[in-house]
Amino acid sequence: MVDGDFIARRILLTNDDGIDAPGLAALVEIAATLAPEIWVVAPEQDQSGTSHALSLHDPLRVVQRGERRYGVTGTPGDCVVMGVSHLMADQPPDLILSGVNRGANLGMETVFSGTVGAAMTGLLLGIPSIALSQLFTRDQPVRWETARALAPAVIRAMSRLDWARDACLNINFPDCPPEQAGGPVLTSQGAGLLGGAAITARTDPRNGAYHWLSLTRSSTTDDEGTETEAVLSGKVSVTPLRFERTDQGVLERMRAVQARS
Repeated sequence: MVDGDFIARRILLTNDDGIDAPGLAALVEIAATLAPEIWVVAPEQDQSGTSHALSLHDPLRVVQRGERRYGVTGTPGDCVVMGVSHLMADQPPDLILSGVNRGANLGMETVFSGTVGAAMTGLLLGIPSIALSQLFTRDQPVRWETARALAPAVIRAMSRLDWARDACLNINFPDCPPEQAGGPVLTSQGAGLLGGAAITARTDPRNGAYHWLSLTRSSTTDDEGTETEAVLSGKVSVTPLRFERTDQGVLERMRAVQARS
């Protein structure tokens, strides 16, 4: 990243809510304060819940939506690869920003998040990558102004810390006016608020069965120092994430049992 008013020369933006999502419009405004050259490569359709998926069995089509603005018929991960390895191949981005997601990505939910998945794909490609998400209350307007106002300073602060070689960042903004928000605080992932998954079965007008899958939420609070605890208390949380997910405690327990067998 470069010194001066900007922290990068060129930034690649993507999301999982789709190229016309209001969170992406907010991200464009955020990025404009951080780099002189902004590229948008985002899914043509909503790709929420696609995690790190890459389209290995289907062709990708790219639609130019404006100067340095492209829609892709694929996942957020596809968009990152398309941007870095094709559209920007001659001059790759110095930074990838994914979001701003409509809704927080906390705890176990980061495993399923296309927003986080895009940042993880950037990590795979060796480019500093950050996922940004805005917590909101159901049936209430999303406070895009909070992420829009706070993100530039948070990203600038994080750019001075040593993380980009080994992790991507997951940043969540609280559901409060920007002037009331605290932080940013460095947090661990924790369990989050994901309670499970459910199926709703219905019948269409032609008497055919169809099913909606949805995620269920937990009302429990997470441990101190986790991103969920921070965001629900009105703070901006910043969590470094990596691909390595080995549970060392369970691994050692299994080895101990195996040794006694």
